[in-house]
Amino acid sequence: MQHSEASITHERRFGRMNWLGLYTLGQREILRFLNVWTQTLLAPLVTAGLFMLIFTIAIGPRRGDVMGVDFTTFIAPGILMMTVIQNAFANTSSSIVVSKVQGNIVDTLMPPLSASELVMGYLAGGIARGLMVAVAIAIALWVFLGIVPQHPLTALFFVIVGAALLSGIGMVAGIYAEKFDQMAAITNFVVTPLAFLSGTFYSVEALPSVMYNITHANPIFYLIDGVRWGMIGVSDSSPALGAVVAVASTVAINFVAWQFFRRGYRLKA
Repeated sequence: MQHSEASITHERRFGRMNWLGLYTLGQREILRFLNVWTQTLLAPLVTAGLFMLIFTIAIGPRRGDVMGVDFTTFIAPGILMMTVIQNAFANTSSSIVVSKVQGNIVDTLMPPLSASELVMGYLAGGIARGLMVAVAIAIALWVFLGIVPQHPLTALFFVIVGAALLSGIGMVAGIYAEKFDQMAAITNFVVTPLAFLSGTFYSVEALPSVMYNITHANPIFYLIDGVRWGMIGVSDSSPALGAVVAVASTVAINFVAWQFFRRGYRLKA
């Protein structure tokens, strides 16, 4: 009997997918941010609205059209995507680093969940939060600016891939960081610059050649550009190329997260 139970546990841990465990982890991650929805969903919507208001008042009237559309319409998809990726990153990174600091990460590691199931469970929470934020902002853009997605499936694709990419980065950052100040450093010096210097508020065609090339090496640029194409039908680069870069980057970073979970890197004493 003992051998049989061990075999079943081993099978669930390394063999067939543990759907119950995966569902439970994903549900935990989603309920975790829904329980504080004013902080995780309402606050990003307010922040995005303030960005739109400030840039429209301060720059909009003097900026004129950008790529054939008015400045406010041009920056709206960028602000939407920037908010999505920031929240997807925050969801996975905060979940892991808080569990590590509080010492209860063992509650996640002990159940019969494989490394791939852990990655997918955390991804579920990050993508769900990113999608909810995206939908809320898209509705606000429709109500206040009359922006209706021209290619909704393309916009949805880039939102999901973007949330998955930044959720993966959040997992890697959360596993690597051992203190809150390390997590804050990664957010301030890596994630925020990548988000801001990626064509969110401008067309990269206006950049000097050096910055132009650097921007095209930033996968977040392709996420923002892809959502811009999906929302208003203009972009700085090919949406097909952006999709390839975004998917490849997402697979690569989530593979790193999978390796960290598989090895117990900075997770097991």
